[in-house]
Amino acid sequence: MTLGETKGIILFTKDYKEKDKLVKIFTESFGKLMFFVKGAHRKNNPIGSALLPFTEAVYIGDFREDGLSFLNGSKKVYPLRVIQEDIFVNAYATYILNLVDAAIEDRTYDPNLFYFVQQALRLLNDNKDAEIITNIFEIQLLSRFGITPEWRHCCVCQETRGKFDYSSKYSGVLCERHWHLDSHRYHADPRAVHFIRLFSTISYDKVQDINVKSETKTAIRQTIDELYDEYVGINLKSKKFIDQMKSWEDTLKLPKREKKDEERDTTIS
Repeated sequence: MTLGETKGIILFTKDYKEKDKLVKIFTESFGKLMFFVKGAHRKNNPIGSALLPFTEAVYIGDFREDGLSFLNGSKKVYPLRVIQEDIFVNAYATYILNLVDAAIEDRTYDPNLFYFVQQALRLLNDNKDAEIITNIFEIQLLSRFGITPEWRHCCVCQETRGKFDYSSKYSGVLCERHWHLDSHRYHADPRAVHFIRLFSTISYDKVQDINVKSETKTAIRQTIDELYDEYVGINLKSKKFIDQMKSWEDTLKLPKREKKDEERDTTIS
């Protein structure tokens, strides 16, 4: 048992009996932990606001190596309001958190991943392009699943320029001159592979605004889905929801949100 405090991000909460909760938090110092929170549903619970979905805070409690941990308090509570209130942004944030929960075991110390998740969520909360922020996260998270494709250059000749396609046979990209070496390569849109190669190394710190055509986004989505189907093999409800959401997103999109999208001058840097 360790008494102390740590930064944390709420992964999910689950009601336990009538007044209590089980809360899973991705902590900076201890990895993912499940906490028991007694009286969580009380209106005057001092840590109630720190237990809401899509919230960052400094959590104070007993952090245990086995079984449930216990929360005693919180401070520096930072609710991600846009994610909490916008169903579309919420969907992508939920998927990112579900991926994290699937990618590492509980109690795995991984402060770099914690920071990466924090950056992704804050960019979503700032109304940056949710699809692209999520794509970057998916590609860079592959390493946590033990998958490390070679994106930097052609696996055969180390070429870094031109058109590329992904090859499972070579566990990386092939330049156009060597496509003939793998008839079962993905036959992906070269534009999609171009952006995925960029996503594999880009830092969120360097992402300002992003502009990718809708048809290219679709091609990127198809290629990443193929990668995850082949190598990761997880079926998340949040991912299915995003796929379904695309069919009715335009119908339910709020007018204010449409205006923001139209006015945004987007580039990638």
